[in-house]
Amino acid sequence: MTHTPSRRSIIVGAGATAMALTPIKGPLFSTGARASTGQGAVMRDRITAFLVGLDEASRDAVLFDFNDRQRQGWNYMLGSRPAPGFRLEQMTDVQKDDALEILRSGLSDEGFETALNIMLQQDILRDEWNKGSRDRNRERFSLMVFGEPSATEPWAWRWEGHHLTITFTLVGDEIVSHTPKAFASEPNTVPSGPHKGLVVLPENEVLGRAIFAEQEGAARRRAHFQERSVGNITLTAGREDRITGRAGLALGEMPQTSIDKVQRLIDLYTLDHLNGLIGNPQRSRNEASDLSAVHFAFSGRNEPDESIYYRIHGDTFLIEFATLRNQPQHHHTIVHDLERNLGRHVI
Repeated sequence: MTHTPSRRSIIVGAGATAMALTPIKGPLFSTGARASTGQGAVMRDRITAFLVGLDEASRDAVLFDFNDRQRQGWNYMLGSRPAPGFRLEQMTDVQKDDALEILRSGLSDEGFETALNIMLQQDILRDEWNKGSRDRNRERFSLMVFGEPSATEPWAWRWEGHHLTITFTLVGDEIVSHTPKAFASEPNTVPSGPHKGLVVLPENEVLGRAIFAEQEGAARRRAHFQERSVGNITLTAGREDRITGRAGLALGEMPQTSIDKVQRLIDLYTLDHLNGLIGNPQRSRNEASDLSAVHFAFSGRNEPDESIYYRIHGDTFLIEFATLRNQPQHHHTIVHDLERNLGRHVI
């Protein structure tokens, strides 16, 4: 029987016993159109209550002007460095619980548990892999709020630390964007220690490799757009529009088994981690899109422990996955809504 610990046993206190969590499968398929106002109101209420309870220094740490450059400056490749904002390690136990409830308001059960496991990995990297400074820890994750939460005006909030970033942008109580979004992992499969066997991102690499392996002949050559792995994601903050043309192989040229796998990856990246009230209104937008024109592009050698990279490029989204060069257990991902990142379509 799987024991699921409380949030506090995972996050709060250096001496607590952190436990691995069993992923829960969530609903499918979305890329990020507007969500209903209901969950936006929940976010506003929780963040407003959180801000009211802060002293002046803590409030100054968490609250940014809506037009502050940090809103555009998302970054999940932080290593041991702290993200801007108000960090869990700076909070009281009550504030930590309240901050985690804010995070939960945007995520599905699966997404919330994946986020907690990514946080837990910081302790694993420190204690079992001796990677990064000794102050790397599972509480080095920040909450940032851009603009005062409002029922009418634009505002946003972000949860960020090493290997995790997600930004929700709202106009009043309407969620207008939930990208850029990244869930990354190292070591993706924990090889030893008390969390041995934990796999944080179980499908991303496996499905990408399987899709490429199923292509044959000319289709395989088109899908393999570069011999050497790109080595990392390319669309970082300020460079979100860097990739224009669609490299690789169109879904319309793939066998149905491969199309099914690509659709599963789109679901995985764009919806599975989101609260259903946020993701479900996107379903019609995705179902109306021309999936046959979505392209899958792969680089690297499709061999065990060889670095690979792939991207999935559609009309409204661009997804990237990379195992870092010579670091097969170090996985980076990103998903961008090409029209709505950070709410740029309405703000």
